[in-house]
Amino acid sequence: MYSTTLHLEKIRADFPILHRKVNGQALIYLDNAATSQTPLSVIDAISDYYKNTNANIHRGVHALSQEATDLFEAARKKIQTHFNATHAHEIILTSGTTHSINLVANGFASLLNEGDELIVSALEHHANIVPWQMLCERTKAKLNVIPMTENGTLDMEAFDAMVNSKTKVVFVNHVSNALGVINPIEHIIKKAHAVGAAVLIDGAQATPHLIPDMQALDVDFYTTSAHKICGPTGIGMLYGKEEWLRKLPPYQGGGEMIDQVTFEKTTYADLPHKFEAGTPNIAGGVGFGAAIAYMNSIGFDAIKAHENDLLHHATKKLSEIEGLRIYGNVPNKVAVISFNVTGLHPYDIGTLLDKMGIAVRTGHHCCQPIMDFYQIPGTVRASFAFYNTHEEVERFVSGLEKAISMLR
Repeated sequence: MYSTTLHLEKIRADFPILHRKVNGQALIYLDNAATSQTPLSVIDAISDYYKNTNANIHRGVHALSQEATDLFEAARKKIQTHFNATHAHEIILTSGTTHSINLVANGFASLLNEGDELIVSALEHHANIVPWQMLCERTKAKLNVIPMTENGTLDMEAFDAMVNSKTKVVFVNHVSNALGVINPIEHIIKKAHAVGAAVLIDGAQATPHLIPDMQALDVDFYTTSAHKICGPTGIGMLYGKEEWLRKLPPYQGGGEMIDQVTFEKTTYADLPHKFEAGTPNIAGGVGFGAAIAYMNSIGFDAIKAHENDLLHHATKKLSEIEGLRIYGNVPNKVAVISFNVTGLHPYDIGTLLDKMGIAVRTGHHCCQPIMDFYQIPGTVRASFAFYNTHEEVERFVSGLEKAISMLR
């Protein structure tokens, strides 16, 4: 009999959207890798900010401005504590992972020379490929790719062989958004540091499921987006070691990021404000902090155990369906299942599931190189969160079987 340490009825009551209907059916939301749902505590924190505190931050002497500043900086402190960064000023609040990666890639334009080498993995989201390609075009640096294997993991022997004294930056995701595979980032970081290279980890898909420790990892840069971890859209985090953040030039110019401005010369503010030009997403920052608090109130150990149970149950059920192939079906992964059914297009399956109230993602998941490797147009991706249930897995599998029978 299935059991869980989570109080699922109570948890699900925190998410109003889980109780709505889609196409006349009770919603089963299995697109959490794209965007998680938002609990009332986060919605209320954002609403309360606009109702009672709305003002610009860091600039006003009046009470509302000071209160808003305190809320925003308290959120930064929550994020620092959660990820175990050494200093709060190592947490840069951005619009999300894409913004964070572009900020770092842009900064390295002044630090690279022709002939320098960068390393990316074959499992990356486009957001961790394109900015670095643009950087290579500007600097004439060379981009090397860690190949993937048939089971969806990285070829670490190939990685070890390509790291050398010319390697300046290595950037990989902690967890593949398309496959759910957890990458061996500890080994990657250690190997890169041995030759003096910096490492950026895209943590957007890891942070909903585990708590990466910045000091234990000894990583140089780590990114995530709040909307993956029960927070609002349009806000995210770049963690950077202080020494690296001081080396990188500002990404954008404007208010807040300055110390002194004259027409002859401008000097820049200290961290973190050097990288936070303009009025930030203040309500988003408040919501981000509230989301971190909410996730920790549930407990990541309990989240991991429940999601792993859902993953194993769904994997077993799907593996019994004739002609169904799961990509990245390896032991070390998070609760993401990416699959296809022989002879059927993933879009058609996703469309029929939607008619049954079941939300999954179909397509290339912003990971075209992975799809090219498997020579497929895309996959159906079911991604689970701690508020999903065994009953939803059963209904998903039943709906999938029905969709397959309709399409064949």
